[in-house]
Amino acid sequence: MSMPLESYGLSHVIGGRDVPGAEDSDRFGIVDPSTGLTVDFAPNAGREQVDHAVESAHSAHAEWGGLLPRERASLITALADALERNADWLAELESANVGKPILRARAELPTIVDCLRYFAAQARSSHGPGAGEYAPGSMSYVVREPIGTVGLITPWNYPLLEAVWKVGPALAAGNTVVLKPSELTPYTSVALARIAAEILPAGVLNVVLGDGVAGRAIVDHPGIGLVSLTGDTATGKAVAAAAASTLKRVHLELGGKAPILVLSDVDAARVAQELVRPAFANAGQDCTAACRIIAAAEVYDDLVEALAAEAAALCVGDPANEQTQMGPVIAENHRERIDGFVKRASASGGRVATGGRCLDRPGWFYSPTVVADVDQGAEIVQREVFGPVVTVQRASSEEEMLVNANGVAYGLSASVWTDSLDRALHYTRRLEFGTVWVNQHLMTVTEMPFGGFGESGYGKELGHGAVDEYSQFKHVMMRGL
Repeated sequence: MSMPLESYGLSHVIGGRDVPGAEDSDRFGIVDPSTGLTVDFAPNAGREQVDHAVESAHSAHAEWGGLLPRERASLITALADALERNADWLAELESANVGKPILRARAELPTIVDCLRYFAAQARSSHGPGAGEYAPGSMSYVVREPIGTVGLITPWNYPLLEAVWKVGPALAAGNTVVLKPSELTPYTSVALARIAAEILPAGVLNVVLGDGVAGRAIVDHPGIGLVSLTGDTATGKAVAAAAASTLKRVHLELGGKAPILVLSDVDAARVAQELVRPAFANAGQDCTAACRIIAAAEVYDDLVEALAAEAAALCVGDPANEQTQMGPVIAENHRERIDGFVKRASASGGRVATGGRCLDRPGWFYSPTVVADVDQGAEIVQREVFGPVVTVQRASSEEEMLVNANGVAYGLSASVWTDSLDRALHYTRRLEFGTVWVNQHLMTVTEMPFGGFGESGYGKELGHGAVDEYSQFKHVMMRGL
């Protein structure tokens, strides 16, 4: 049984302590997406609370940034160990808040723990040009330094995972953190901060709860040296524009519209079996979801039929049930948005092969949906739906496949499905996306960079380069008198 959300209690966590918010402060409700009921309320941070969190982070920076790399690594490792000890409870909290199936939430925890352990190791590793004499009589070397205090704004679809993807490299580089989770899914971020308060120096990791007002206060704050956002493209553009006023650095991981290129040399039924998980995992609420299939004409009909059958067979229901494969979407207005995309696609000639309806039950459930016979210019192809909806396009040539794949504003991820190594190499070279998978989809590893091109943002999560995102580099050049 999942943990009741109302039994946990929400507050800001600043300076290692719970800060409940002023009695007369604005508060926002937390809705359980599997029932549609408001189950709790949380304090809504304004500029005063953000100022408090930034001051706390600044006060902690001298100590944290001054630790030896091995000392920071030891504390980050201890935090990873603590999350591992609390993995079952954290998974239940995440499942209940997001509507994520419990088995899926549990599967994420080892990845989250591994991510922190990886960045603990990165705290002790330095990458850059070696010291040397590059001008006569002068010695040069490069010093990696923390930026100071960074602001991290995370989304509602993977609250704990996304928080750790940002917190890990930020702490490894020696920064202190002000983290704002989505107002829809704040629970595991608060839990992370409370666990960290027992391990890290006070003020190293602060969490403020709130909506866009709190987010804007972080972006505008002159004491924040970098803002890292994972969210939709429109929000990313607004953050980049606002950050320009203080010339703070910005790291953006934004939307996606992943093409899945299914070539003529594959078994359509087998590919359909492989694609159903990355298409409908997390109810399709993933910027890398396998949502836009472009299939060769030779396999198109068989693929649509097989994928529709696989989607229709998914077990949709209570996230706490271990048999559930897909839970609800996050909110009522989001379900309405998804349904609007499908209805407009159907009205303009798309064929709903399966699904395409809100489920008649409490909560925000939408049926796994496959929409076939869509055109490249269709809204449902060009814009991010961010729900359990997959489109399938027919391509008459491999060149048309590539043109259609690259013919969107996003550039986050893509995949190619083929039995030919030559064809795989050909497509991976020409696909304009930050991650390209071959015969798999929705796979990330902590050691490799993750991030997109175009309107999917800039900057990289994961990999050793992620620590560079949260660092500044100083060239020191000296000679004797």
